[in-house]
Amino acid sequence: METAPDIVALNESIKNESAFIDLLQNELGKVIVGQKGMVEGLLIGLLADGHILLEGVPGLAKTLAINSLSKTIGASFSRVQFTPDLLPSDVVGTQIYNMKEHKFETKQGPIFSNFVLADEINRAPAKVQSALLEAMQERQVTLGDKSYPLPKPFLVMATQNPVEQEGTYPLPEAQMDRFLLKITLTYPEREDERTIMRNQLSGGLASLNAVVSTDQILKARKAVDSIYMDEKIESYILDIVFATRFPEKFNIVGLNNKISFGASPRGSIALAKAAKCHAFLRHRGFVIPEDVRAVAPSVLRHRIGLTYEAEAEEITQDGIVTEILNTLMVP
Repeated sequence: METAPDIVALNESIKNESAFIDLLQNELGKVIVGQKGMVEGLLIGLLADGHILLEGVPGLAKTLAINSLSKTIGASFSRVQFTPDLLPSDVVGTQIYNMKEHKFETKQGPIFSNFVLADEINRAPAKVQSALLEAMQERQVTLGDKSYPLPKPFLVMATQNPVEQEGTYPLPEAQMDRFLLKITLTYPEREDERTIMRNQLSGGLASLNAVVSTDQILKARKAVDSIYMDEKIESYILDIVFATRFPEKFNIVGLNNKISFGASPRGSIALAKAAKCHAFLRHRGFVIPEDVRAVAPSVLRHRIGLTYEAEAEEITQDGIVTEILNTLMVP
């Protein structure tokens, strides 16, 4: 049986290690108004070494958010606009024959950046999507007979437009599962939008400073791993994930014929990792049930399959997660 660490000492240590989070959020707050969930999601993805899928209508600061984050930690950023005629080599790179030297030279693609924005990922064919997702999973790219490691930290933020689905290639479930979080964006509040409008009309956006280094981020990941998670919290996470597969075993009435498949073991790992990161963002050295509940919708909404009955009744993945969280006993 694992012994609990000295929580007071661990808490103090995490408080010191996570002090830069406030700096980072204040700096991002200069240009990103509202959208707290998106900023938190990006930071969780960065700390958990995971990738993020963003779904929202155009104009909600998706590109601005990841570009701003790269500037605040002095990292490299690249954006790839996914289109139906995009090729895998346009993303990962290719080998070009040098006629003077009579040999092939490697030309690395935009994937070789710390932050990669895959804009409208569902516009590109499956071959391009799989090339990107392989790089995300393996953290390396093979060109010719040589493998090239991707820089650290490495974060992909893929976006998709929920409105216009004509001529798109929806991501298969197995590929969706590779994203740590799926964040759905909504319109800003009225007063936030007033601030956005004023900022744009008064001379554009503020310039951002690099307030954190990439080394600090890599060090922070080790600190996140050391955050204490009690066995009761582990059991709570497993209950939530198993309830997406077998709702009847948890006395959740009415979901039996609504779920075609539940979250995989990758979902349990993602929920535990994201909960630890959420605690880190709150400068806490241990995970509480509220951390799990806060990240559960973003971790699970793309890992649950709906049946035709659920779609006919307009039941959503978010509704199912909410039902599970409201029914299960909180430790």
